[in-house]
Amino acid sequence: MRGEAFAVGAFPCNGVFMRLSEFWLAVSDEFGAEYGRVLTHDLVLDAVGGLTADQAIAAGVNTREIWIALCKASDVPSSRWYGVGQREPKK
Repeated sequence: MRGEAFAVGAFPCNGVFMRLSEFWLAVSDEFGAEYGRVLTHDLVLDAVGGLTADQAIAAGVNTREIWIALCKASDVPSSRWYGVGQREPKK
């Protein structure tokens, strides 16, 4: 399932990884916790092989790739694709 469709460079993330916790924080921040869960469960993402975000996570797809695919499919402005999911540094 992780053949050519998941080659490095196929997505703007270029091999940059996003922790799973950062992914879920980004989903919650962008879409809200409840709607975000609906999207990750139901929205089929062509950019990750026709899987939902939940299925892609289970298949081992890079979470940054999933995040960008989810953003594109949901018309999230590109200015909000990067740097999300990260907590403010502790002081």
